[in-house]
Amino acid sequence: MTSPFPRLSKAERQSRIIAELRATPSLRVNMLSERLRVSTETVRRDLAELDDAGLISRTYGGAMRSVPFEPAISVREGLMIAERESIAQAAVQLVERNDILMIGGGATTLHVARRLSVAFNDLTVITHAFSIAAAIAANPTHKVLMLPGQFEGREGLIHGPETIDALQRFHANKAFLGASGLTAEGPNDAGIGPGLTYGTMMRRAAHSIIVADHSKFEKPSLTVYGRWSAATTLVTDQRPKGKLAAALLHANTNVIEAAPEPVQKPAQKPD
Repeated sequence: MTSPFPRLSKAERQSRIIAELRATPSLRVNMLSERLRVSTETVRRDLAELDDAGLISRTYGGAMRSVPFEPAISVREGLMIAERESIAQAAVQLVERNDILMIGGGATTLHVARRLSVAFNDLTVITHAFSIAAAIAANPTHKVLMLPGQFEGREGLIHGPETIDALQRFHANKAFLGASGLTAEGPNDAGIGPGLTYGTMMRRAAHSIIVADHSKFEKPSLTVYGRWSAATTLVTDQRPKGKLAAALLHANTNVIEAAPEPVQKPAQKPD
């Protein structure tokens, strides 16, 4: 008898496991087997792969959270403000007049969008994030193209098959993309849907500019959405080290270090 439930792919299963761990600190193999409707052996293989990627910690008979999950965009916008401002200031220097840009959602790319809105006129911007669209549209000379798809309220962005299909019809000079983590494999994101969108943006742009602060270094996340290459620039607030630095050097990826400006202390009045 055929099961009335659609069979999940491995990526879908592993995404579900991580989603379950957002709500529950630990899970048992038997419980996951029932919820995913697969064998316990399949669950154990999935847990082993997620553990190897650093996304969970395997336990005897199950799994538990390994690293903190990325907070919602509304929370991230209040973090690392000085670092993101310096990154945005350096990143917009790479833009040229009349550029066509793709901009992915995220807290750091929002800083980039705000600076672009003020520093340039007559840009064409393709985006899937409402905050990015609003920031760019504050300058009426810019043209904003909003991508279609499924709305995700937690991140304030659009993703899905319609988003990918629409992106295939465009070509951009540059893509500005954030990341949940940066590893030797490439930039990665905590969500499968957004990650697929960012990967498509990379392929549809002549050059990709990854904007991410040092807290993302060596931090694996669910979806590796691109690979380091000479057609990619990383703009960050500290120079990477270790495996990440070696991978960037091997791929001929340009790295721009944009350290935050020191806080100026007020001059003391003479006695």
